[in-house]
Amino acid sequence: MEYPKLRMPSRSRQMIDTFLGYDHNLRISDGAFFDMKNLTSDHYPVLSPRGNRGIYAAVPDCTGMIAKDTLCYVSGSKFVIDGYEIEMNLTDEPKQLISMGAYVVILPDKKYINTEDHTDRGSIENEQISKADVTFTLCRQDGTAYSLQHHGAQQPENPADMDVWLDTSQSQASLKQWSASAEMWVSVTSTYIRIESAGIGVGFSQHDGVTISGLKDQQLLDENGEELHSAELEAIDGSFVVWQQGEDFLVITGLLSGQRKVRNQITVRREMPKMDFVVESGNRLWGCYYGPNEDKTKVINEIYCCKLGDFKNWRCYMGISTDSWAASVGTDGKFTGAITYQGYPLFFKENVLHRVYISDTGAHQIRDTACRGVEEGSWRSLAIVGEVLYYKSKRCICTYGGAMPQEVSQALGKQLYTDAAAGVYGSKYYVCMKDPDNISQVFVLDTDRGLWHKEDAAQMEMFCACRGELYFWDGADGQIKTISGAGDEEPGQVEWMAQTGLLGLSQPDMKYISRFVLRMWLPEGSQLSGYAQYDSSGRWEHLFTITGTGMKSFLLPVRPMRCDHMQLKLEGCGACRLYSITKTIERGSDIS
Repeated sequence: MEYPKLRMPSRSRQMIDTFLGYDHNLRISDGAFFDMKNLTSDHYPVLSPRGNRGIYAAVPDCTGMIAKDTLCYVSGSKFVIDGYEIEMNLTDEPKQLISMGAYVVILPDKKYINTEDHTDRGSIENEQISKADVTFTLCRQDGTAYSLQHHGAQQPENPADMDVWLDTSQSQASLKQWSASAEMWVSVTSTYIRIESAGIGVGFSQHDGVTISGLKDQQLLDENGEELHSAELEAIDGSFVVWQQGEDFLVITGLLSGQRKVRNQITVRREMPKMDFVVESGNRLWGCYYGPNEDKTKVINEIYCCKLGDFKNWRCYMGISTDSWAASVGTDGKFTGAITYQGYPLFFKENVLHRVYISDTGAHQIRDTACRGVEEGSWRSLAIVGEVLYYKSKRCICTYGGAMPQEVSQALGKQLYTDAAAGVYGSKYYVCMKDPDNISQVFVLDTDRGLWHKEDAAQMEMFCACRGELYFWDGADGQIKTISGAGDEEPGQVEWMAQTGLLGLSQPDMKYISRFVLRMWLPEGSQLSGYAQYDSSGRWEHLFTITGTGMKSFLLPVRPMRCDHMQLKLEGCGACRLYSITKTIERGSDIS
């Protein structure tokens, strides 16, 4: 008797031993994952979860961080250096902290602190308002008053050597001095005015750029106390350089026909312009601002730099290469970020990059490039990995190497993210962004391998790389933490997940998985579970759960279920090293 021959179902084995990271697109490579949580490329090509992070300090109100010889940050109204708190009466606004030598400049508060000498701190701006009568005297550069022997339109007769004559024969008066050796009157090319009043010079320094106001429509007195009106002092109402300074006097350029005195208050100010973003380059601070001026009569769209080596002076114009500098730009829209890259200050708008070419002569130039700029609200995403600049544009993560930006975030799919902040740890670019539901998502780009990994929903609102460690402030926990685990280790085991894309799209027949073989190291105390979803049903079917027993191959038979396509999901808790996944697949016909 002959029995019918049964055909064995077609069977194949597929092994994945190289795991490629996160790829949130419809069609992805074997070994890549459509979704994941808390995985890392540290052990590539092995699949493994990240390690525990560390806790550096509990700081519920951190508004800024910066790396000096140690980690520095702002906590409430205090500036903190390596845990030592210094009260500076700072506001609770988000901060930009800029390093310049031993100093840290704190914006928008416009304050500074010397991290080597903590007593050297204060406000960048300074203002003095006269509390008594103010005297104006024609003087030399060192502040010593001139003694006017002659005054008038007619040339004096029989002058003595070094006599001084105020010549009023022209509409613009001039100061002249008699030279007996040359037997002629020699014009004094630079004349100065000494402004004197109690405390008027406190907080100013030689060669400060200052603004003087309050001299228009003043009640003026001459040296005898007689009231008069003079346009000479009204001309002093403006911007000047301080040539000499004392506690009770300042010396500026100018010309007077005699000593003058005012009874009403005048104001002397050293100002720092309002700026959106500030960076340091070439021993100067560079900043940008787009917005209305003080009286809201026009829109300012400018880039500035301070005086060379002096972050307190932004309006010091002496006609030399070390002067402050400002220039308008013609592109429209707000500035969205700034960074120093390859020795040049870069200022971004959402669709433009402004690059400042610094000149030793002070003739700085700006070059504009129309390109994908920094997204508004993502200024903290600017970071340099190796020699390449990374940042978040409106639709993607971009790299910039000096030519044109290039997209590197194709693996993140079509999802749009906002409010990015980023940091650098070794060759990895950590970026935290908010999804459309306003939930933070942490992604990591391994720039050496070109692989993305997704971590968790930690609110990493700012980063700071310092002494080989990457610190971040977790806004949800109110703590400064470390990426590597330095400090107090976060409690508990890391929970992780890896979800594949759609499997079986390349095979038209119905199929099912009959078993898995997992080659992995799963230590004692760790756990791994597997799930499958068939034909995009939305239901995850539990396949297996295993607990840690060390390094071995786990043979896992599963309940057969025929399908057109499927997805697999692995969920674990604790340490794990997954070296390979081997699937045994049995195929049927195209309908069963």
